[in-house]
Amino acid sequence: MIDISSKRRTERRAVARCRLRMCEEAIRALAAGTLPKGDALAAARIAGILGAKRTPDLIPLCHVIPLSSISIDFRVAVERGEVEIEAVAHAHAPTGVEMEALTAAAIAALTVYDMCKSIDPGAEILQLCLVRKSGGESGLWQREER
Repeated sequence: MIDISSKRRTERRAVARCRLRMCEEAIRALAAGTLPKGDALAAARIAGILGAKRTPDLIPLCHVIPLSSISIDFRVAVERGEVEIEAVAHAHAPTGVEMEALTAAAIAALTVYDMCKSIDPGAEILQLCLVRKSGGESGLWQREER
């Protein structure tokens, strides 16, 4: 594990995003909240938050960070058969919160998949990535559109 004891605490924020693509029947049930397992977006939000809090337990060599907040938002695009997940992690810490944001987005996506798989086992989780991070010595970093 990297020694961060000499680093100063700063406001850290990270934004991660991913998408799920699924069949029309599954995306319509997700949007309507009529999936057999219930409200997938509510369950995925809670799962993503719990995942972010457990990041050091899941990813070797991650530091335990006192998270100030985790938020997870969903954009369901029925016409494209996709749901976009965005997770934002925030902390006042000596190291970044990128892994917490990425873990939150990934766990939320896996939860949505789990709740939709009875309708569409071929649903895909796509493009998990860091979108933006700020704080610390490196300051702001933002993904350029590709």
